[in-house]
Formats: sequence, structure tokens, C-alpha cells
Amino acid sequence: MSRILIIFILFVLALPFLILFGFFHVASAGFEGMGVSPVWIPVLFIAMGVGSLVNIPLGKQKLVEVQENSFFGFIRRKKLKAQGMAINVGGAVVPVLLSLYLLTKTPLEPVLFAVMCMIVLCFLMARVIPGVGIALPLFAPPIFSVIAGLILVPQNPAGAAFIAGTFGVLIGADLLHLGGAMRNGGVFSIGGAGVFDGIFLMGIFAAFLAGVL
Repeated sequence: MSRILIIFILFVLALPFLILFGFFHVASAGFEGMGVSPVWIPVLFIAMGVGSLVNIPLGKQKLVEVQENSFFGFIRRKKLKAQGMAINVGGAVVPVLLSLYLLTKTPLEPVLFAVMCMIVLCFLMARVIPGVGIALPLFAPPIFSVIAGLILVPQNPAGAAFIAGTFGVLIGADLLHLGGAMRNGGVFSIGGAGVFDGIFLMGIFAAFLAGVL
């Protein structure tokens, strides 16, 4: 009985790693379906994962006066906060470069139409949250980008899904809401998890869904 219990405990402890391994295995199949060589897929994962820790400043930071509310809005005070913008390597730079590469393997006109649809959709779904950044539903962009890829670009739905999702989130959610987010002060990282959350995760989930389909 004790041996069975030990095996059960080890299985429970290993289960999250097995699920994670299965997720990335399917996502790898999705990237391979996009036209990415299997040799480069681990490099791509590492570049996006490690690169998510790196933010490249865009211009100089400046101090701005912002108003903070506390105690349910009854107490208001003004304070100076640094304001600036950066771009995340793993969440924006790498996905954009990969998208530009995939454009060479994907019919241009239908994928551009898919991109426009995703830009409009992400713009409507995104919300500026003071002190946080731009919030976007986690699963909606990858699901809709895969649907757009399957309908509009059946020749390469996985690549089209990644391209449409990446530019849809980057332009529709991030850039078109940048003005509202910047008014709240702070240093915002385009594609950076925790501020402009969505591009990196969207790409991974789009690849996963493409691999499943």
C-alpha cells in the first residue's frame, strides 16, 4: 500500500510537468505547421521566454504629475511618476520578426484581411486599467485568430493565425490604446507581461490551437 501511495504522490507531483510538456509539444507542432524548421523551434521558445525579461526603452523617460485615489476615491493626492515606453523582446520583437518571416510563406491579401479583422477585434476588447496597463481577454485573441486563419487562409492557417494574432494585439490592443495608458503615468512595455500582456501568450496559444487542429 505504501508503494502505491508513493507512486501516486510522484504522479501527482509530475502531472503539472507532464501537462506543460504536452502543451509545448502541441505548440511545437503548431509552429512546425507554420513553416518553422523543427531545429529552430526550441531556439524560438527560449528567445521568447528569456526575451520576455528584456525591455528596450523607446525614447527618454519623463516625470509627470498623476492623481491617485485611495479609500474608495474619497482621498485624492497628486504625485510625480516616471513616464515612458519600452518594447519587450520576447513579447513583441521576436513575434513580429517571426510574423514577417511567415508572411513570405503565406498568401498576402487574405492574411492582411485577417490582420485587419484582428486589429478591430482586439481594439474593441482591450481596456485601459489605471496602474496596470492594457487588459485583454487571454483566450479570445488566439481563438479568433485561429478561426480567421482557418477560414481566410486554409493553405496555411497556423501561420496566418500567428501573424493576425500578433499584429492584431500589437496594433489593436497596444498601440491604439497607448495614449490612454500613458496618461496614467508609469513605464509601459509593449508586449511585456504584466503591462501589455497578450502578444507572447497569444502567439503560444495560437500555435497550440493550430497544433491541435
